[in-house]
Amino acid sequence: MKSIKIFSIVSLFILTSLTDAIAQEIKWLSLEQALKAQKVVPKKIFMDVFTKWCGPCKILDNRTFKNPDVARYISQHYYAVKFNGEGQEKINFLGNVFTNPNYNPDRANRRNSTHQFTQFLGIRAYPTMVFISEEGDLIMPLQGYQTPQQLELFLKMIKQGDYQVFSNSDDFQKYRKNFIPKFRG
Repeated sequence: MKSIKIFSIVSLFILTSLTDAIAQEIKWLSLEQALKAQKVVPKKIFMDVFTKWCGPCKILDNRTFKNPDVARYISQHYYAVKFNGEGQEKINFLGNVFTNPNYNPDRANRRNSTHQFTQFLGIRAYPTMVFISEEGDLIMPLQGYQTPQQLELFLKMIKQGDYQVFSNSDDFQKYRKNFIPKFRG
């Protein structure tokens, strides 16, 4: 009887640890998958626009996106999308089809031509994270590497809709000054 209790406790501990480990990884989707999911369960989209050659993109992946607090928050409140800004994926968005007609497969891991969707989004540097509303409207881009605490501000501000009440840049600066990050470093 005692060994059954110990087995049950150990099993529960292992199951809890595995569940936490799974919850701490972001499940990345394609934009098409995220847009379909929005129709079933409305959530904002968090899109990481990266390139394979971009050093800060790799740091963002390895430091910020692997942070358990960041991963948990994004997974819970957003549909997470990874998009190669110089890749060859075909994108259907807001009734438009975007491709990369000048894509060169020989340059797949180096600088390549910019995807039409990247141009549509107005992205000029990598990494850039883009927030998209439940209705498919672009909310804002966030350019450059962000630490977990820096990204937390934007994740929570946009999830909660606080950005909608800013009338000028002073409102945002006040919001930023009063924001207390809770994500671990």
